[in-house]
Amino acid sequence: MPPGVEEEALVMLSDILPTGFECGVLNGRVQPGSTVAIVGAGPIGLAALLTAQFYAPAQIIMIDRDKHRLEVARTFGASACIDIAQTDPAAETLRLTDGAGVDCAVEAVGVPASFELCQAIVAAGGTIANVGVHGVKADLHLETLWDRNIAITTRLVDTVSTPMLLKTVRAGRLKPKQLITHRFTLDRVLDAYDTFGKAAETGALKVIIEMA
Repeated sequence: MPPGVEEEALVMLSDILPTGFECGVLNGRVQPGSTVAIVGAGPIGLAALLTAQFYAPAQIIMIDRDKHRLEVARTFGASACIDIAQTDPAAETLRLTDGAGVDCAVEAVGVPASFELCQAIVAAGGTIANVGVHGVKADLHLETLWDRNIAITTRLVDTVSTPMLLKTVRAGRLKPKQLITHRFTLDRVLDAYDTFGKAAETGALKVIIEMA
């Protein structure tokens, strides 16, 4: 451990932040002035939100159905939040981007509906960066995408970016502890799993297990 970095920040750097950054931001080709939509405001989506801001995109739109997580996303720097329980996310994203769609659509859920939404909102020449783990098939709508010149990227995190992310933490540019909402001792690990499993009720993002 380098001096001055808390253990809990390093826990976030071991997996979640490099996953959002490498699979979402880097694979999504986020650039200064680009428009970004992140489908899924869970921990991975929020990690992508935090690290996408390294590149000063013009817009970062967060899309989810969890009001609490969308509010967290707003405090983390999202320029707009879309509650899919209240509005049509594709129509609202197109409205926010003057009908063009987004340059980068990050799929951070891993279900067919979220992947199809990314296809509906990606701009011509844009990129769909798949981060979610898909357990069932998801349709690829070539009938609408064949002339759009889009790229679809997939990746498994390899944490190659962790040294760089660690430097941003030491410099105060990135604050991974924002993602931690609950702490449990090891003897309460079942309570920790229960809390995380009921995130919609408990507001859990990331849970820390303390060994002592």
